[in-house]
Amino acid sequence: MNRGQKAGRVPLGGPASLCVLAALFSWILVASAQSSGSSVWDGVFTEAQAKRGEAAYLQYCASCHGSALEGADVAPALVGGTFTSNWNDLTVGDLYERIRTTMPLDSPGKLSRQQDADVIAFLLKMNAWPSGASELAPDAGALKQVKIEATKGAR
Repeated sequence: MNRGQKAGRVPLGGPASLCVLAALFSWILVASAQSSGSSVWDGVFTEAQAKRGEAAYLQYCASCHGSALEGADVAPALVGGTFTSNWNDLTVGDLYERIRTTMPLDSPGKLSRQQDADVIAFLLKMNAWPSGASELAPDAGALKQVKIEATKGAR
């Protein structure tokens, strides 16, 4: 026992206390991220980004999903109640990963990450979610913090 240390006490700064502090810090970060997450209702894209997304959509997506996002044959609609109910309670990051890894069907991954984010901005706009001052980042981790909610105030 070190001088000045009382029996039965764990010294501060030891391996056990560092593990406890690390676990506590991790828990705080997770809780903070969950409470600070945003929603598609918070204006998570800009009008300029949606405009770029429209151009990319018309070039790469409209041949299957329709120029008005109405869907055709086996390609689902990307606007309206079916779309919002299918994606409700998921995240923009989930949608981003789906598009990034599977679209366009004839050449998955053809679009850049920025184009994928821009197309999502266009989809959000067409589904009447509001634009804002910041663009959607082409980063799956950041987009996982943005929840898709069919109705405002669903949090």
